[in-house]
Amino acid sequence: MDGFESGLIPATLALVVANVAGAQVLEKAARRGYKAATVPHKGKSREAHEAEVLRLLADQGIDHLLLAGYMRILSPEFLKAFGGAVLNIHPALLPDFPGLHAARRQWEAQRKVVGATVHFVDAGVDTGPIILQGSIVATGDEDAERLEARIRTEVEHVIYPRAVRLFLDRGGRPAPTEGR
Repeated sequence: MDGFESGLIPATLALVVANVAGAQVLEKAARRGYKAATVPHKGKSREAHEAEVLRLLADQGIDHLLLAGYMRILSPEFLKAFGGAVLNIHPALLPDFPGLHAARRQWEAQRKVVGATVHFVDAGVDTGPIILQGSIVATGDEDAERLEARIRTEVEHVIYPRAVRLFLDRGGRPAPTEGR
C-alpha cells in the first residue's frame, strides 16, 4: 500500500482480497480507503473458491495480482486467467526454502544471510521466475520470530514495491519462458 501511495508503483490499488476473515490487511486497507473483500476458502472446494475469487476480480476489472501472505496454491486454470501477471513475495532466497515457514526454516538452518524473493507465480510452489531478491545478515542472537519480522520489514517491504515497479515498467508482462 505504501508503494502505491508514494507513487513508486504507478498503478491503482483497486482491491485487497483475503481468504481469511479478520486478516489484518483487510483492516489496514479499509483504514486507508481501499476496497477490501474476504473470500473464505474453508468448506469449499478449490475450484469453487477460485471461481468466486475470479468473479470478484473480474467484477472489479483487476489486471494483475500481487500476492502477499495468500497461503493457497493457485490452480493452472486460475493463473491462465491472468496470463502470467501474478506476483508473489516469499520470505526466503529462492530456490532455497520454498513453501511454508520459510523464514523459520532459515533460522533453524542457522543461515547467516537470509532474505526474500519476489517471483512470478506458476503452477509449482515458489518455482516461478525470480524478479528480485533482497537479503540481510542474521545477527545470530535473535529468535525465529524476530528474524521473520526483520525479513518482512527490512527486505519484503523494500523489494516488493520495487519488483512491482520493474514488472509494470516492462508493460506488465510475465517473464519470458523457454521457447518464447
